[in-house]
Amino acid sequence: MKKENIYILGIESSCDDTSAAVLCNDKILSNVVADQKIHAEYGGVVPELASRAHQQNIVPVVDRAIERAGISKDQLSAIAFTRGPGLMGSLLVGTSFAKSLAYGLNIPLIDVNHMQAHILAHFIDEDDHNKPPFPFLAMTISGGHTQIVKVSNYFEMEVLGETIDDAVGEAYDKSGKVLGLGYPAGPEIDKRAQLGNPKAYHFTKPKVEGLGFSFSGLKTAILYFVQRETKNNPDFVKENINDICASIQYTIIGILMDKLKLAVKQTGIKHIAIGGGVSANSGIRKALKDAEQNHGWTTYIPKFEYTTDNAAMIAIVGYLKYLEHDFSDFNVMATARLKF
Repeated sequence: MKKENIYILGIESSCDDTSAAVLCNDKILSNVVADQKIHAEYGGVVPELASRAHQQNIVPVVDRAIERAGISKDQLSAIAFTRGPGLMGSLLVGTSFAKSLAYGLNIPLIDVNHMQAHILAHFIDEDDHNKPPFPFLAMTISGGHTQIVKVSNYFEMEVLGETIDDAVGEAYDKSGKVLGLGYPAGPEIDKRAQLGNPKAYHFTKPKVEGLGFSFSGLKTAILYFVQRETKNNPDFVKENINDICASIQYTIIGILMDKLKLAVKQTGIKHIAIGGGVSANSGIRKALKDAEQNHGWTTYIPKFEYTTDNAAMIAIVGYLKYLEHDFSDFNVMATARLKF
């Protein structure tokens, strides 16, 4: 007997990208993302502008996702949406729309934890991507989060360590701002780092016990370094931008890899999966591949389109929850600081 297909519409609106995706079981049929260019001129996401843009984008984005999937909205089995964590105004737009559509179609509503979705994106069925076996370690690195998580099964996750102040993505963006680079600065620093000497300048790694992270001290050290050198040579940054970027990236990757090595030592788990926007960084990807050779790890790196905020990762969690009949009440509320 042929198994009936399950169609999940995923909606993601936790920050500044409005996204909708449709899955047929665990396969992607569409994944549409509308980004918000307006934040670049402010050097960071402006919450009020983000929520207004979500209101403008969500209907056409959802409509396009369903159209590209080649189905009608009446074929949808359930609607999954990001409940949190994220910007409250942005989350409210996605939550309200998902509730309304699910109610109108009389189908189940499924709330999703954004951080779990970054991890479970690895279980989207792709021909050229291996899925990590349980248990595995997940490192989620983005503009708002830095975590190492022990994943025992789809919904049993334990945070082993996380940042005590700033996230790694923020460290990239704030460092880029000091250097006069645009927003977001992470991709530009990564690009320039490949042209520079990673050991040209030394930045001290923060001393944080256990598996915790800290990046605020590193940001301050980079700021003072640039101010000092620019005082002696006004053209210092312009003349040495590639070496500065390479040295910053070398330090950040060193911090991340040191913590991952400690996590492997403490747990004995050598299956490592990464997620989040910063996991698109070429230096981090290379460091993980090198670790396969040097430490006997098996690493799982998602496709670029599943690293930044996207609805495909929300939809796959929705599918896995649907199989468990884990549905949400329509009174469910968005939560800016949602924990695991």
